[in-house]
Amino acid sequence: MTESVMPTYRRLDITFAKGEGAWLTDTRGERYLDALSGIAVCNLGHCHPAVTRAISEQAATLVHTSNVYHIEKQQLLADKLTQLSGMDQAFFCNSGAEANEAAIKIARKYGHNKGIDKPVIIVMDGSFHGRTMATLTATGNTKVQVGFEPLVSGFVRVPYNDIDAVRMAASHWPEAVAVLVEPVQGEGGIKIPDSEYLSAIRDLCTQRKLLMMLDEVQTGIGRTGKWFAFQHKPGLLPDVMTLAKGLGNGMPIGACLVAGLGKDVLQAGNHASTFGGNPLSCSAALAVLNTIEKEQLLDYVTRLGEKMYQNFKQQLGKTEGVKQIRHLGFMFGIELTTSCTELVKAALQENILINVTSEKVIRLLPPLIINSDESELIVNKVSQLVKTFLATRSVESVA
Repeated sequence: MTESVMPTYRRLDITFAKGEGAWLTDTRGERYLDALSGIAVCNLGHCHPAVTRAISEQAATLVHTSNVYHIEKQQLLADKLTQLSGMDQAFFCNSGAEANEAAIKIARKYGHNKGIDKPVIIVMDGSFHGRTMATLTATGNTKVQVGFEPLVSGFVRVPYNDIDAVRMAASHWPEAVAVLVEPVQGEGGIKIPDSEYLSAIRDLCTQRKLLMMLDEVQTGIGRTGKWFAFQHKPGLLPDVMTLAKGLGNGMPIGACLVAGLGKDVLQAGNHASTFGGNPLSCSAALAVLNTIEKEQLLDYVTRLGEKMYQNFKQQLGKTEGVKQIRHLGFMFGIELTTSCTELVKAALQENILINVTSEKVIRLLPPLIINSDESELIVNKVSQLVKTFLATRSVESVA
């Protein structure tokens, strides 16, 4: 990489030239099994024919018009997303951070409509909502905030998976207008809350007329075996839900959906996005949703995800140094007792792409379309990498 690119990423020394399904090929011709999907973006794998066809046909017809005009594909996508989710309206943008910015603005506007001058949003420790100034502030990780102070006001933070803490914050802050939470913390280490956590937040928000805002940027679009992670709780519906990542399978698109108290808060002139929801990105997203439906990938992810989890437990469950193995659908977190960031490079040498988050958690987000052989290859390769790594640590510790 030349010095003309701003060094905002710690890049690995590899460049990919093409992708097909769950595999990427680098510029030297080496193939790699992608167990990360571009961090939950390429849910249908690389260059899925249906998405490629949709993008190609739309690009040859009409790429962009301003949101000053009606956009047919945007309307079709909004209809599809509201039908699948039970939400009422959708706003389209370019990324997860933009979607969460929209959610934060909805919360503030909702508060001002109620006569609250300084609205407060309750957010969680360990969360990740983006890197714009407002989403950076909402994010519960001080490492990403250092150097960017002063942060945005209007957020109060509580521990994740602690409903009593949320209740206490709602009681102590009369300016509270919303609770923003991830159904599963992805960047936070694949943390899955107790089964009643989201329902309890929903009940609290209903009682106090707070907006329940779910960040489904990573968990949405089939990643957990449901269209959206909140659907693991029958009857639960948020007031605001944000999406991105898997929605476009690589085409930049995000969405903020509203229902209940979140509906009709934003009016004409309150919010906008230049590229958001243009014909090209919406065509890709429609192809993604239709393909997941046509190929019945939600049930497939549920079944294969459970099988992979059981295989991981069989291979690593009793390994000293493995603290916990967690999963929901195709979100896997293998937490070790020691820092393991070096495993990313070790995996690359074994031609498999993985990620380590929160320093000690191996995060796996494979494409929803992997076959049985590829799933076994992921489990076997990652398990062997972990065993070798921990054995080396043990020897170093003794020495």
